[in-house]
Amino acid sequence: MTPPTIAISHSPPPITNPQKKPTPPTATTLSLLQLCNHLHEANQVHALMIKTSQISDTYSASRLAEFYAVSDNGNLKYAETVTNSIQVPYRYAWNTLIRGNLKKKNTHKAISLYDQMMRKSVEPDRFTFTLVLKACTLLGLRESVKQFHCQIIKRGVENSVSIRNKLIHVYAANGSMVDARKVFDKSTELDIVTWNSLLEGYAGNGDSGLVRQVFDEMPQRDVVSWNTFIAYNVRVSKFSEAIEVFQRMQEEGEQPDGVTLVSMLTAIAHLGALAQGKWVHAYIRKHGIELDENLGSALVNMYSKCGCLDRAMEAFDETNRKSIDTWNAMIGGLASNGRSLEAIDLFSSMENSRTQPDVITFSCILNACSHGGLVEEGLAYFGKMKTVYGIEPDVAHYGCMIDLLGRAGLFDKVEETMKSMPMEPDAIMWKSLLSACKIHNNFDLGEKAGLELIKLAPDDHASYILLSNIYALANKWDGVHKLRKNMIKKGIKKPPGCSSIEVDGLVHEFIVGDTKHCKSTEIYDMVEEMEAKLKVVGYEPDTKHVLLDIEEEEVKQTSLGHHSEKLAVAFGFISTKPGTTIRVFNNIRMCGDCHSTMKLLSMAYSRDMVIRDSNRFHHFRGGSCSCMDYW
Repeated sequence: MTPPTIAISHSPPPITNPQKKPTPPTATTLSLLQLCNHLHEANQVHALMIKTSQISDTYSASRLAEFYAVSDNGNLKYAETVTNSIQVPYRYAWNTLIRGNLKKKNTHKAISLYDQMMRKSVEPDRFTFTLVLKACTLLGLRESVKQFHCQIIKRGVENSVSIRNKLIHVYAANGSMVDARKVFDKSTELDIVTWNSLLEGYAGNGDSGLVRQVFDEMPQRDVVSWNTFIAYNVRVSKFSEAIEVFQRMQEEGEQPDGVTLVSMLTAIAHLGALAQGKWVHAYIRKHGIELDENLGSALVNMYSKCGCLDRAMEAFDETNRKSIDTWNAMIGGLASNGRSLEAIDLFSSMENSRTQPDVITFSCILNACSHGGLVEEGLAYFGKMKTVYGIEPDVAHYGCMIDLLGRAGLFDKVEETMKSMPMEPDAIMWKSLLSACKIHNNFDLGEKAGLELIKLAPDDHASYILLSNIYALANKWDGVHKLRKNMIKKGIKKPPGCSSIEVDGLVHEFIVGDTKHCKSTEIYDMVEEMEAKLKVVGYEPDTKHVLLDIEEEEVKQTSLGHHSEKLAVAFGFISTKPGTTIRVFNNIRMCGDCHSTMKLLSMAYSRDMVIRDSNRFHHFRGGSCSCMDYW
């Protein structure tokens, strides 16, 4: 629009009441205010209102205060000046001012304005209380909530639906589920928002039994209800349950939205259920759902964690708005799948796109260097963090450097780095160093690292197992027995290795020596066939990887042959067509014997195999592995 030619200054116009002149209709001036796109245009309308005495009209002044308070081009100081100038108290203006401060994240100011409002004898209404309760939620003001609740009851607005729902939400957000439940139970009218508020409260406070109970008791559900329950299952690592709830959601005719699909892709990524992940991707395409930064990042992450990098890159390219999370997901996926040089190239592309890397980006790129043995590149990126981007390395970045240098066997540099760090080494660093010592047979430093690890993580079974492995490799069986006695004394148990494989949309799990599967006989027949083929190509079991005090060589060989990933692969062979890629997901680090076996099996059966262990992905093809035996 072309604004009126009125001279203005950069300070807020004074609130005056000059001698009245002919006043244009109020609607005309307010129409001009609605057309304003910039602060200086609103200033001109403000000046016009002063000139025509319209500023003395309570409604007009309140609308001007609203523009200053909540518009993207407003000014909260101007809004407050106009509000304070209104001679007749008008709570609409005060509510707008509080809302504007909440929008600009001035949460304490919002509470302060409520106090000023009361001092000016402006009576709050349900909208006022909804706003201040939101401020209490953001600030975690637990006691203030109860004070506001008392004032709500005193003013007789406790039966307002919006107030009731906000009270349930704010009590839940502050961990007061007893109070939230009291409000819920005393409500005479329960709508879907009320039920969702209670459900979100129990979900946020981690009460699994009550979350399910409330969800099952809901008389009706909307997409928010389903999203809350699915996201809760994902958050507590009940990934299979999350997928079951999603399937139930579809059966009941509720359409998933982007939030639903992000939760689903997260669950699928943890389970490695690639077929279900592809179904979600197809659903996104079929329904024309935009791949924004959140959904795109989740899709890239899912494909990466299923070891399907080509599809991950497709999803990355399809994402319209790439956030730093999208770039991090793709760089991290390339790193964990052993494509370190591609991760470095993508990092350069990100820099060229003028996307600012963050702390997670550098963790991803340092991991890429570690997995690829790119020591010089890793040192360069570590230095670049602070000198180029002003990012101070934290404990995670130093942990990456310990892993990088340790894998390369540069133990002098490891110790030098650990001494120069501005923080004490944490358990992850000692664990990385201990693993590196095992790889390079550095038993003395490994023992030191193991003992430090146990000090920091005395209840973590991995601390004892890793040090036990070092003792076993060094034939120090007394040390092994001592550690195991300590584990028994403390009640610490090592969880069994577990491998999973998806076949026809169903995920099958195996543990070492598993005989519970319905096709157990066929699986062990295939294991024997696999062993026979391996002997033909000269395979010899590497029994040093059975770190148990077992003297009988035959028993050791049997233990190796029944590792969970071998059982999963055997099931894959008997359950899929020749040429189908076998994808197995293991909860612990794959042993060296299994690694050698998988390389030979990929050649003997002409099968590509992807094994994801606790550290990284291994892509086996034609007798070799993507890690190039550097892992």
